[in-house]
Amino acid sequence: MEHNHLDITKAPIGVFDSGLGGISVLRALVREMPNENYLYFGDSANAPYGTKTLEEVRKLTVSNVEYLLQKGSKAVVVACNTATSAAVRYLREKYPQEIIIGIEPAIKPATTVCEQPTIIAMATPMTLKEQKFQALVSRYKDIANIIPLPCPGLVEFVEDGKVGTEEFLQFMTKLFAPFQNQRIDAVVLGCTHYPFSVGEIKKVLGDHVKLFDGAWGTARETKRRIAAAGLLNDSEEQGIINYENSAMSDARLAICKMLYELPIDEEEQ
Repeated sequence: MEHNHLDITKAPIGVFDSGLGGISVLRALVREMPNENYLYFGDSANAPYGTKTLEEVRKLTVSNVEYLLQKGSKAVVVACNTATSAAVRYLREKYPQEIIIGIEPAIKPATTVCEQPTIIAMATPMTLKEQKFQALVSRYKDIANIIPLPCPGLVEFVEDGKVGTEEFLQFMTKLFAPFQNQRIDAVVLGCTHYPFSVGEIKKVLGDHVKLFDGAWGTARETKRRIAAAGLLNDSEEQGIINYENSAMSDARLAICKMLYELPIDEEEQ
């Protein structure tokens, strides 16, 4: 895609997610690069991705990333772990000239919290099945006890804007019930919807548990890649965020803005 270089620094960074979870990554990106413009596209009509087949997820991801490129995005962040594992390698091969960044569960930093930590790796059923995730876990199996935890149903709470409700706390209590009598040192938030549950996780597992969110590393990597391409926006002004969604409504836009404005858990950056 040819761009006029002067204009392209002002072009948006496209941020794609299966729904609204990627807003957790958008917040990290804005924290890292406040003067950039952003185009956030959520595919809520097809959420959740984590219970679909690999082929379905790949097809949806490619089509949505292509949409963001057509809209003139100077870089695209695939702010969804499931979509990253299904399609990022394919997209990079198909669009070698474009800056395409994925996200992966922050297992590596979680292994450093203490000697032989016990780590819960929360992820969608599809991410857990993927070869990429299996390889990540096996790389650290000698230095940490990593327990994969599929979380079907969690994404829907975020999509419906029901974070912070009593019903959500009950759901999270049940999810973590098997670990009540076990010391858990760290929890890896292996889906971009999951950072919106940090308050509940701490209530259920205790404040000593360290939480790891891949969004911060992804935001730093995005800045590094955009800077290396000479495409950082040098404007002094706060950038603009535009939200688009495959199932947009006033209610969904309100949930997007509500999630964006929730307090950020500062612990793991």
